[in-house]
Amino acid sequence: MNRLAAETSPYLLQHADNPVDWYAWGDEALSRARAEDRPILLSIGYSACHWCHVMEHESFEDDATAALMNEHFVCIKVDREERPDIDSIYMDAVVSLTGHGGWPMTVFLTPDGEPFFGGTYFPPEPRHGLPSFTQLLRAVAEAWRDRREQIDHDAGSITERLRRSAQPSDDPLTPSLLGEAVRGLNAALDPVWGGFGNAPKFPPASVLEFLLRRNELEPVTKTLDSMALGGMYDLVGGGFHRYSVDREWLIPHFEKMLYDNALLIPAYLHAWVVTGVERYRQVAEQTVEYVLRELRLPDGGFASAQDADTNGVEGLTYTWTEGDDVPSELLRPFEHERFVVRGELDDETRARLLAVREQREQPLRDDKAVASWNGLTVAALAEVGRRLERGDVLDAARACAEFLLGPLSTPDGRLHRTWRDGSARHAGVIDDYADVAHGLYELHVATGELRWLHESRRLALLAVDLFADEESGAFFLTPVDGERLVNRKKDFDDHPTPSGNSMLAYVLLRLGRLWGDAELDRLAVGVFRFVAPHLTRAPSAFGHALCALDLHFSPPRELAVIGPPDAAVARRELAVFDPNAVVAFGPSDEVPLLRGKDYVDGRPAVYVCENFACQAPVT
Repeated sequence: MNRLAAETSPYLLQHADNPVDWYAWGDEALSRARAEDRPILLSIGYSACHWCHVMEHESFEDDATAALMNEHFVCIKVDREERPDIDSIYMDAVVSLTGHGGWPMTVFLTPDGEPFFGGTYFPPEPRHGLPSFTQLLRAVAEAWRDRREQIDHDAGSITERLRRSAQPSDDPLTPSLLGEAVRGLNAALDPVWGGFGNAPKFPPASVLEFLLRRNELEPVTKTLDSMALGGMYDLVGGGFHRYSVDREWLIPHFEKMLYDNALLIPAYLHAWVVTGVERYRQVAEQTVEYVLRELRLPDGGFASAQDADTNGVEGLTYTWTEGDDVPSELLRPFEHERFVVRGELDDETRARLLAVREQREQPLRDDKAVASWNGLTVAALAEVGRRLERGDVLDAARACAEFLLGPLSTPDGRLHRTWRDGSARHAGVIDDYADVAHGLYELHVATGELRWLHESRRLALLAVDLFADEESGAFFLTPVDGERLVNRKKDFDDHPTPSGNSMLAYVLLRLGRLWGDAELDRLAVGVFRFVAPHLTRAPSAFGHALCALDLHFSPPRELAVIGPPDAAVARRELAVFDPNAVVAFGPSDEVPLLRGKDYVDGRPAVYVCENFACQAPVT
């Protein structure tokens, strides 16, 4: 056992028996590196990552390789899901050095944490133009000994580049940005299989939401239809795997992440509302059932992921052989005479295959709860519960919200990043506050309970206090009183999840319209000034920022609902897909939009307003 045995992260615990003298990121490791003037070998990954397991087995479990690591380096292991701040900084460094990134990530740092070399996976023997991991270790150790001055210079230059933060644009924000982004997305669309670009393909949930807002149905339906055919979508058990290695959404990388499913549930649900296609509702509901069945924790939160591997074999739980009782027309080749399922499954066949599969050994589950991903899940479950009249799903959303405001919160109302086995760890980053505030707003709309709306606003305003850049605008990833790393950066990329900046901008715009607070709108515009230059060049990377900007340019439409969500008038007004409307339930004098509004002759009523100028109430 090494020091990682005291950690709670399943990813770190997977490495607790390595012969490597691993440290978790913290003062102990950094102090030793400075005291002994040793370089740091930083290894970053996550528990469901297939190639992270491969590198562990090939290198970190090997005694000779571990001895080399221990002799020359202070070795630090980081779970990227626990510490997105560390991961984000050093991923930027690796991309700047190599032109690409990914996990497992291997970065060499000075004792002060400045990166000077890095990459992703390194094999045990030289191949595909890569040196072996042991060759790399010896080369870096030799350079540290013989060319230290050059390393210090390079590390300083790399760190300085990382600190050159993006600057806001002075160009006016106009609705033409949205039209140009639509044209760019249509140009990048795979005309046969949907999605944007070629293989590998990741599910573009936020981009699809933006296109739905713009009534661009063809790229949305083509992508949703293709993803749901089977392969990356688990026809047997519901839910989506992480991505497909081909352009047809057929052969998946088999890990299942909570955040992908939390984002795809509303994408399919909204497509069903807009088009009436029953298959979209079915996929949304089956994905909800997967999340509740496989990822729900006893305390009300949801686990982060399920592994890509079972017993070291990728996809073993999910794949089939010709000897299994699966209709042959459903089988598509994977590897090693194993197959994935694609095609039409009737309910009886689906239930039978799921029962068979559940008897197999299951992939490991990362039962660490991440605040931001649970916030996205609350939003998804709340809307499904509301639109499909599923009280059990709404109860699950409430229980998760209680978990976020209970075990995952500090006594003074801040958010922790992660929770596992009764222990909350690490300060929440901007994504945690933004996504949880979003989830709580959606829970208010689904339940009519004012508590969730007030908690959403409290967390959003707290996020402004903790993360806002008063000088340049937008929001930092880490809080103002957080750990000092080599760079305090801002993230804007919405892939694979909405950035904290774009989600907080979205939340602030909605709350600003309910409270009549122009300052919240100004803060959101500060985000748009940073992302605007990129929206037309790389729109697929900024899907949620485009959704927020669409809300910003939309005519104000506020719905003040007096009465419960199940009142006929409320159900009628909220049944349509109207993503740019904001909603508050009353009566209440605590929310400015609701002030002075009451039942009409004792009956529930909806007041449709624009900038607080309201039409006659509808009963």
